[in-house]
Amino acid sequence: MSATQMKFERCEKKYILSVPAYKQLAELLVPQMEIDRYGLCTVSSLYYDTDDYRIIRASAERPVYKEKLRLRAYGTPARDSTVYLELKKKLDGVVYKRRIALPLREAALYLDHGVDPGQDSQIFREIDWFVRRYRPRAKVLLGGDRLALYGKDDPELRITFDFKLRWRDYNLDLAQGSLGQNLLPPDQCLMEIKARQAIPIWLARLLSERELYPCSFSKYGICYKNHILSKGEIRHAG
Repeated sequence: MSATQMKFERCEKKYILSVPAYKQLAELLVPQMEIDRYGLCTVSSLYYDTDDYRIIRASAERPVYKEKLRLRAYGTPARDSTVYLELKKKLDGVVYKRRIALPLREAALYLDHGVDPGQDSQIFREIDWFVRRYRPRAKVLLGGDRLALYGKDDPELRITFDFKLRWRDYNLDLAQGSLGQNLLPPDQCLMEIKARQAIPIWLARLLSERELYPCSFSKYGICYKNHILSKGEIRHAG
């Protein structure tokens, strides 16, 4: 695999699978797909939003353009571990992701206290513009155990499976691990197919034969709709 990417442009499709359906599909993917170098690993994402959840509320209205800001870690990071600050945009169904790598300590100082991390890149300027515009704060931590595959003939084709998806809105610190409440039932997982263009014919045929169809599923969006809204503590700006 190539070095860690900082820019992505691709189409993404999401599917909710039962664990038995995942096991059957995984066997059929073996001839075409390879497990990436991380194997099964924990992925945690800390989502940032305004106090009135303006960003996720706008996203839930399914506009042509939407964006989110998150801080992502692989495994449980120490304060000097590398994490990724990501600005994820979606326009007409195409996902554009921009991210920078920096130590968790510096990311926290920047996001929580406005301390400049000393980054000088176009990607950081895009992120910084977003931060200055919304002044977001950490709102939800989402975690899961991920298995990522890439195409043997097309490394840009990626399929990920997220198991034991969980969330919390307290201890909003990636260094505190990814424990939380279930976002999906324990017998279900989230599959995402990510490709630069249309998925290959062999994969489309395989999904059709297994009667697997894409769905609309935003982890942060589901968390907001099913859990945060019910608390009734959101104050909308007037």
